[in-house]
Amino acid sequence: MPSRDPDRPNILFVLTDDQGCWAMGCAGNPEIRTPNLDRLAATGIQFKNFFCASPVCSPARASLLTGRIPSQHGVHDWIRAGNATIEKDKGGRLIEYLKGQTGYTDILAAAGYVCGLSGKWHLGDCHHPQKGFTFWEAHAMGGGTYYNAPMIHAGEVYRDPAYVTDLMTDHALSFLEQQADDESPFYLSVHYTAPHSPWDRDQHPDPIYDQYHSECAFDSVPLEPMHPWQISSAPYGYDEQSRRAILSGYFAAVTAMDHNVGRIIDWLEAQGLRENTLVFFTSDNGMNMGHHGIYGKGNGTFPQNMYDTSVKVPAIISRPGHIAQGELCGSLLSHYDFMPTLLDYLGLENPEASNLPGHSFASLLRGQGLEGHQSVVVYDEYGPVRMIRTANWKYVHRYPYGPHELHNLTNDPGEKTNLIGDPAYESKLTGLKAGLEEWFAHYVDPLVDGTHEPVTGKGQLGLAGPAGMGERNFSDDWSYLSDETRR
Repeated sequence: MPSRDPDRPNILFVLTDDQGCWAMGCAGNPEIRTPNLDRLAATGIQFKNFFCASPVCSPARASLLTGRIPSQHGVHDWIRAGNATIEKDKGGRLIEYLKGQTGYTDILAAAGYVCGLSGKWHLGDCHHPQKGFTFWEAHAMGGGTYYNAPMIHAGEVYRDPAYVTDLMTDHALSFLEQQADDESPFYLSVHYTAPHSPWDRDQHPDPIYDQYHSECAFDSVPLEPMHPWQISSAPYGYDEQSRRAILSGYFAAVTAMDHNVGRIIDWLEAQGLRENTLVFFTSDNGMNMGHHGIYGKGNGTFPQNMYDTSVKVPAIISRPGHIAQGELCGSLLSHYDFMPTLLDYLGLENPEASNLPGHSFASLLRGQGLEGHQSVVVYDEYGPVRMIRTANWKYVHRYPYGPHELHNLTNDPGEKTNLIGDPAYESKLTGLKAGLEEWFAHYVDPLVDGTHEPVTGKGQLGLAGPAGMGERNFSDDWSYLSDETRR
């Protein structure tokens, strides 16, 4: 039976794909049905202001795993090539994007944790286990259809007719069952592709989709004019019919995922492992589903955007009997804080910690309040687009020429009014820009600096910087090859 030692708790890490921080009942959304996420929040700490390190999947996932910002790990866009042999770009050549970089799972495995992955990897070479994982049932690419999804087993691609969210949960439960005779603690990553598109009627369970489509008013999602920067390859909710169809699929994907999270929590409870399993739930990035007139995240527009709805993510940490229950934390925290927090909570050292931007908030999990987060500032980047955000202000700088943005979030929480050019705020702009430049100058690796890469939001094809061997490694293709390459 897995670890029952309170000093060596098991870890369950659930990561969703494109779930907005607003897309949970416990976040105040009265329309979307998420009883199991609400259950997690009621038995743990829910974070109101948790931010991704980049508002697109692969860079955000790499930052979660390594604690590095994109301009340290070199993943600057969603990975379009190097994941699987069936990809068309680069002829299906496999690329391990984080080779030689330490992930927290490397440290957990070295400390005796049995590490399992079920679901989306999307950090290159999905055919082979990496970063300390010994159980590896991965999605072959970054996403795609919910039925007949391309999956990896024993290094080979196969298609499974099952609903992929159910399938990923089945694999996760299989890993847990395999630990029955092992007293070692486990670490399990369950990385759903939900609620990422497609959101078509035939992609999600009939009763869930139909109920939303026929009964939900979708008042929880704003209806706004389409943003002028919205990219042509993103879905358009330009009228009530198209908007209702898109939102029905999105809400259905969230609810189906929530049901599957419940299956795993039920298993832990049935085995008496719930109190000795630390559960962390989050999404890779935020999501606009009509917010600001955008359907998409950071690359839902060009140039890329840094709206709060793109960079804020849902985040819940739960361990009944050890962590406060039903608590709401409003402090500004980031995905790059997760690695130092987890290792601190487990009492494990990271020899590279001094080179990483994150700070542990494990003291909060121990009931001691937040320590070391007095600055309450978070930073984001997406290629040449960078953001600094305080509790009340946000500055977005687009290298080299802009357009730049300055928002007073106290007076303008919807980020409608850009104060750039207003002389009354010149000193505020100057101070924020200086803070942004100083922070990134401290942490950026010049060899993979995102401001030097032609990141368009259309995908990364190979390694950044000199390691890319001069190849064109960021796509400027403004159409997608097929639904399966669509991110």
